[in-house]
Amino acid sequence: MTELLGNKSYLGEMALIEPGSVVPEDLAHPVRILMEEHAILIKHAEHARKIAASLKNAKIVDYEQIDNEVEKLQRIAEHFLKSENHYQREENVLFPYLEKHGITGPPAAMWIEHETIKKTKSNLHTLVYNLKSLAINDFFNQIAKTTDYLATTLSAHYYKENNVLFQMALKTITVEEWIVIREEFDELGFCCFAPEPLKSKARGSDTGLVGTQAQGTIDFEYGSLLSGEVEAILNTLPVEITFIDSEDRVRYLNQPKERLFIRTKAVLGRTVQQCHPQKSIHRVNQILDDFKSGKRDVAEFWINFRDRFVHIRFFPVRDQDGNYLGCIEIVQDITDIKKIEGEKRLL
Repeated sequence: MTELLGNKSYLGEMALIEPGSVVPEDLAHPVRILMEEHAILIKHAEHARKIAASLKNAKIVDYEQIDNEVEKLQRIAEHFLKSENHYQREENVLFPYLEKHGITGPPAAMWIEHETIKKTKSNLHTLVYNLKSLAINDFFNQIAKTTDYLATTLSAHYYKENNVLFQMALKTITVEEWIVIREEFDELGFCCFAPEPLKSKARGSDTGLVGTQAQGTIDFEYGSLLSGEVEAILNTLPVEITFIDSEDRVRYLNQPKERLFIRTKAVLGRTVQQCHPQKSIHRVNQILDDFKSGKRDVAEFWINFRDRFVHIRFFPVRDQDGNYLGCIEIVQDITDIKKIEGEKRLL
């Protein structure tokens, strides 16, 4: 890969990397960025464990000191919550590329562990902000147990990623693909530190070049549109659209101005089952089976997500003869719609 940036390394003498494992020299390389983030997150986890141990083992209860130490733990807990895009970049960009090269087992296993890590981070955050709801000794014991589990879990998880998963990726993913992966990383954002902007782009990755392609006319039963107009219309709709074909592969994603859920180009061609954590795959398969058999024509859910009320609907797509062509997912933020009352006329 071409030299894309210069930056400080956070790895140091990181014990999570075995002798012989490859660490990309280029600080802009996606794997190097992930490894650097591992090093920083481990430092935070170890710091939290040290603070918790000192609180638990203190012989004298100094409430002012406790407040100061809990404040430090709160900052660390906040940082862990903000590190979520580290896992999102792996799940939505790196894992799909590994799967395209036939590597499916290790990403699936790492995704399961991500769910455990996310739950532990959330538990830590809840705990450090609910000190007053617990007896002081119960708080000391719980915070020590939680931080110890988080540090141990992260250490084991990052060790496997650095020395197994990433090594597989470095051996199979091409230079051109790594540059595209880095572009996708940039879109999702970083945690822990900010790499400099990408200086090289993959051929054909510039969206400005895509727009210069000849636009053909698409004829519909009720009119016709240029392909560019179709794309612009779909991107203008205030909903997120995903189309999954008859073989359960993601074929299309629209790009509305604002998105609730992460969708990257890397998932195109991926099976929808690979886009969900293991614990929910059976629900996905049940919906698809019901659509294919004609048992149902809609599946809908509504959830609270980041303080927004979100309506999620799935519909089977069929041709005029009723043959199953695939499934379309519609995600819509209806928070403000739910507040509408009375009337608002055009004038």
